[in-house]
Amino acid sequence: MKMLRPYISGLAVALILLSVAPAASGQATDWRKIKKPPLPAFHPQQPHRVELPNGMVIFLQEDHELPLIGGVAFIRGGSREEPSGKVGLVNTFGQVWRTGGTKSKTGDELDDYLEARAATVETAGQLAMTTVSFSCLKDDFADVFKVFVELLREPEFREEKMPLAKNQLTTTIARRNDDSLEIARREAMKLAYGADSPYARVPEYATVAAITREDLLNWHHAHVHPNNMIVGVVGDFDPQAMEAGLKEAFAAWPKGPAAKKVEVAFQNPQSGVYFVQKDDVNQSAIRMVHLGTTRDNPDYYAIEVLNEFFGGAMSSRLFSNIRSKKGLAYYVFGTIGTQFDHPGVFQMGMGTKSEATAAAIDALYEELDGLEKSPATPEELQRAKDSILNSFIFRFDSKEKVLRERMAYEFYGYPADFLERYRAGIEKVTQEDVARVARGYIHKDKLAILVVGKASDFDRPLSAFGPVTPVDITIPEATKKAPGASDAEGRALLAKVIEGLGGEAKVRSIRSIRQKVTILANTPQGEMSIQAAQLVVFPDRLWQEMVTPMGEMSMVVSAEAAFMTTPAGTQPLPASQKEEVLTELKRSSLYVAQHADDPKFTFSAAGSEKVGEVEARILDVNADGATVRWFIDPQTGRILRSSARTMGVAGPAESVTDYADWKTVEGVAIPFSQTRTRGGEKETSVTIQELVINPDLDPKLFEQPAEKAAEKPTQ
Repeated sequence: MKMLRPYISGLAVALILLSVAPAASGQATDWRKIKKPPLPAFHPQQPHRVELPNGMVIFLQEDHELPLIGGVAFIRGGSREEPSGKVGLVNTFGQVWRTGGTKSKTGDELDDYLEARAATVETAGQLAMTTVSFSCLKDDFADVFKVFVELLREPEFREEKMPLAKNQLTTTIARRNDDSLEIARREAMKLAYGADSPYARVPEYATVAAITREDLLNWHHAHVHPNNMIVGVVGDFDPQAMEAGLKEAFAAWPKGPAAKKVEVAFQNPQSGVYFVQKDDVNQSAIRMVHLGTTRDNPDYYAIEVLNEFFGGAMSSRLFSNIRSKKGLAYYVFGTIGTQFDHPGVFQMGMGTKSEATAAAIDALYEELDGLEKSPATPEELQRAKDSILNSFIFRFDSKEKVLRERMAYEFYGYPADFLERYRAGIEKVTQEDVARVARGYIHKDKLAILVVGKASDFDRPLSAFGPVTPVDITIPEATKKAPGASDAEGRALLAKVIEGLGGEAKVRSIRSIRQKVTILANTPQGEMSIQAAQLVVFPDRLWQEMVTPMGEMSMVVSAEAAFMTTPAGTQPLPASQKEEVLTELKRSSLYVAQHADDPKFTFSAAGSEKVGEVEARILDVNADGATVRWFIDPQTGRILRSSARTMGVAGPAESVTDYADWKTVEGVAIPFSQTRTRGGEKETSVTIQELVINPDLDPKLFEQPAEKAAEKPTQ
């Protein structure tokens, strides 16, 4: 805030001076009289298109601003084509394609090779395609492009990388009912398209478990062929030399079978009221949906203007009337969805406090009726068109964005100049056009209304709007398998770890640990220092108190309960967060060491890897379903590093923790310094200031305060 004060002060002075100074001759005294200059013509640099005899299409986009080169391959075939019994296949394929490496290099070796060149090569699975992309310095292009080609043509999909990819999916499944907005988004798509539609279905434990390495190899064999591929390259290169190099790399690649066109029947949802009961919220998420249309519809431009004026911007009718004037919404929107090759979804949505749920639905209906009774005024029309056109250029403010848009047109069969037609199409839209598409593409009688919230808090029952259909969001249980057997080498490594901790007798004598720590956390606002106290009572209780810039807060997790207390009050933790904390306890070295003889725990040696200057031995631990990989100093038995797939604010990712500054407390070796990264980015560093083993316990620490639950943030 202090950094803003000079600017605020300067702005205030400028406004005061303007208010008292006489207007210069010819200067407008009313902002509405200011003449807007015409927008400049929009003619982005179009990439050069090359088509090879084998059917591969290549786009070359020169950009000499920086000495960088990047590229991407769009490959036909995505999650909408995967078998219904293996939903999640393309997501897994997109991850293991890269982590599994190539025939000549493992994924870990590729990491080192590319990191030394400050380069990336990444793969991903999407709805309609899979992609392989690269980015590098101009001087490293030859080395990185070789990896790109090898990954396209000779991936290995190594078996040992399958569990990590599948674990990420199952973790997402476990947490998918935590957030009301996510539930509303997912279930609204199921209503609009049908629960079994490839445009709405979601992975389940069983479908993920069914995916095998053979499935990934078969998918690659069926889809990754030059005639199913569009390759784009952008950056600082000579176009003739680049074209020659790409032809040399790809021209001899023979054609494969053509990708099959997806055949999906679409029909509007069964109109009515649908309800998801969620008792741990004080807000309702509301959606009204039916099918939309496609972008090649002649009415596309009028729909874009309608969307902007009606519910697509802060100046829209929905925002102005429902949020600003009536104060009913935390957020509100309404748009007719348009997709390239299948119908989008018309959606109206909002979030409101539970006690205003029925009033909010009334307000949405009122705005729908208003489209017919009070069409867009000339001012609303012009404001919407200006908003679209003035922001349009920022959607394509780099040559790479133009390249990807042009590749998308090629992929979906749109005209090459579709982008350049956009401005003229928007400018031609009239009031009558907007009124006509509102009548033609928004159908009040076809709406499926979905509400996610706590029914007992609603201002009126949902049955006031018609018969209510409950929506079951229960997650089908996973088929639990017993862990595999430990191996002798893994058992020997575990024994070395126990010896390094202080010996079996010491380890088993530990009932609890209390510590005070300093946490340095990386946040979008910069590094934040947090003072914390923590008590772990084995096997399954944790108390933590933190002093942060936002105030003091505490968290308690046990097998019986989990809650958080903040200055606003106490509220329960979602079940998935409770499970994540208990899983973290299971992964701790002391907990694992105390369960060395538990048949539900397994220990497998997995080779070796350098950690600093030490050739560390790798031990894979399955702690009754909680998996972790340890990197162990073979001389001391100390765990130098651990890695595990964990859930964070941004979703699941690989967490890597490095341990240092080992000290002995009452005969037990403890690392007093820990540094954690998530997804390769530094997350936290933790320094222990004080540690006590088997302290006196206050049982009240684990009792939930008897007070009113804290209200959740409004957004």
